[in-house]
Amino acid sequence: MRERLLLLCALTALTGCPKKGGDDAATLLPEVKAGLVTREAKLKSYRIAGTVQDAGLEPVTFTFEFRAPQRLRGTLGPPASRTFAWDGTHFFQQLDGEKRFSTFTSELPPAKLAGFLSETFHPFTPEGFRTPLLLSHATVRRATHPLAPQAVELVQKLDGDAAGLEMVYVLRWPQLDFLGRRTVSPDGAAAEERVEEEHCDADLSLCVPKRLGRWQGGKRVGETVLTRVELNAALPNDGFTLTAPEGYDVQTRTLVESTPATQPTDG
Repeated sequence: MRERLLLLCALTALTGCPKKGGDDAATLLPEVKAGLVTREAKLKSYRIAGTVQDAGLEPVTFTFEFRAPQRLRGTLGPPASRTFAWDGTHFFQQLDGEKRFSTFTSELPPAKLAGFLSETFHPFTPEGFRTPLLLSHATVRRATHPLAPQAVELVQKLDGDAAGLEMVYVLRWPQLDFLGRRTVSPDGAAAEERVEEEHCDADLSLCVPKRLGRWQGGKRVGETVLTRVELNAALPNDGFTLTAPEGYDVQTRTLVESTPATQPTDG
């Protein structure tokens, strides 16, 4: 029987002999989804600081703090510092260059509010600190990477306004640390983010990017460098509730459903 099985495998070498345990996409994708949920649950809070630089432009410094569930605070600058925060109830906007401070109450339904917060704080959150959004038709395949002998690639083809765009996340297996992301448009134009340096936490058994390079058409076009990374840092609630500095113009405003996320209405 053993000799017969070996012969069958040899005869079907061009199509491959089935692996014991079944390592196909249908089996692997649920494991990846569950692993991403587990990884996200480990990272309850973090504090980061660094710079973002695009080719030909001056670097922009930023800081960002996150604490689950949904406590966020990000600052851009100097020289013209801007701070945005959400404390679970109110959204705050502090513009130091204009000496203007606004407190927003929200009348947005939960889904709209989540979209507003995602759009506002997305620039502060490098890849690797947020879980990839998996579409229902995502596929997965085994891969390798210079930073990980074992990796997986999540492949997604987008719909709607981005129809035809293919996005591929590369994740270390089985920890699912972010290693890179490639996007290819229907006309073949390619862009990529690559992890070049990592910050690893042995207690959490995970790594996050410390330096990310951005590439387009095979050319380096920018980078994000983190100078400070604190995972599961102690971040008190009152750190996300801002108060107006002395001498600032103070306004109370409202987020409403009919208003674009970048233009809240006056209250």
